[in-house]
Amino acid sequence: MSLNARIGIVTVSDRASRGEYEDRGGPAIHAYLTAVLTSPWQAVPRVIADEQPLIEQTLVALCDVEGCSLVITTGGTGPALRDVTPEATAAVCAKLLPGFGELMRKVSLEKVPTAILSRQTAGIRGHSLIVNLPGQPRAIRECLEAVMPAIPYCIDLIGGAYLTTDPAQVVAFRPKG
Repeated sequence: MSLNARIGIVTVSDRASRGEYEDRGGPAIHAYLTAVLTSPWQAVPRVIADEQPLIEQTLVALCDVEGCSLVITTGGTGPALRDVTPEATAAVCAKLLPGFGELMRKVSLEKVPTAILSRQTAGIRGHSLIVNLPGQPRAIRECLEAVMPAIPYCIDLIGGAYLTTDPAQVVAFRPKG
């Protein structure tokens, strides 16, 4: 088994999955994690269509088969009929962590009034944390900056890989002692 943490990066987009649109969300997540994580990690990327059964299958595979301690999705969190990423996440998680979505919406609302339409969430499946992000690269960065301080400790609590961050970029919270 590798000592590197495995992190799933899932772009949920019909057009990107068909090659009609360049995936900018997955690369934005990868770039952010590369900038802030100091512990070794390996990306496990996926680009899939907005289909709830496919999203669920992908999340289960990344958590249960690929051994990802963290799975970050981008896309499918809006109010459109095909936006079903939060539903897929809820279907495969034992526990939801609504505080993640609340904080991400708060931060996004400071920038754009339509952030109220976003339905980001997070949840726990086994030893994996799944976090849903919006699809726009700028919003991805804003949301990750908001929640990243809590992610390493959350993963500690569920028995996942030990993640460390560059304190000049993100100060990860862990209790003293």
